[in-house]
Amino acid sequence: MIEKTKTPLAPLLDARTIVALHDTMTEEWHRLPALNVLIDTPAEDFITAVRAQHQANFELWHLEDEARSPYALDREVMLTKRSIDRVNQRRNDLMELCDAMLLEALTRYELPAASAPQHSETPGLIIDRLSILALKIFHTREQTMRKDALRAHINRSKERLGWLEEQRSDLAECLDRLWEQVIHGHRRFKLYRQLKMYNDPSLNQPVYRKPSA
Repeated sequence: MIEKTKTPLAPLLDARTIVALHDTMTEEWHRLPALNVLIDTPAEDFITAVRAQHQANFELWHLEDEARSPYALDREVMLTKRSIDRVNQRRNDLMELCDAMLLEALTRYELPAASAPQHSETPGLIIDRLSILALKIFHTREQTMRKDALRAHINRSKERLGWLEEQRSDLAECLDRLWEQVIHGHRRFKLYRQLKMYNDPSLNQPVYRKPSA
């Protein structure tokens, strides 16, 4: 992690804090009883929005696992797919909310600088990638501890775990560097709307073009 310059905006976004939050919540949620419904927490501040966004990815990960089960009935797969669409919409909405909250804080300091080069990836998008990496790391680490797996599987999982941890470390440093550049006027980002179409009945053709009776 890079050392941040001390400014009023610097503590707002810290990759080390976000990575630790992702890991803590991933472990805590996995200790919940099976099928326990996670309660949505209103995202009233930035770190709560980050937590809620990770929760959406956590739910999405396990819903997708359910849909892939070869033992799932057709109706179960259909209902799970609809749940996936709803949760994925929430995931993207919260990603946008993270960016909106950061931009609101920056505006008070007349940032981001309009003349600065624009970064193609927003902090919210990077946070989403860090969230997914936290889940990959958790589940890959599980594979390294399996008692019923062959040694080759364990060794391959350990190799994959090393790659994932390195990728997350690199990405976290990129997030810190981007924020450092933004708060000093050397870089800017915009709020990019995901504009998902599949959850809007007026935009989703299979929905508004109902088959004739």
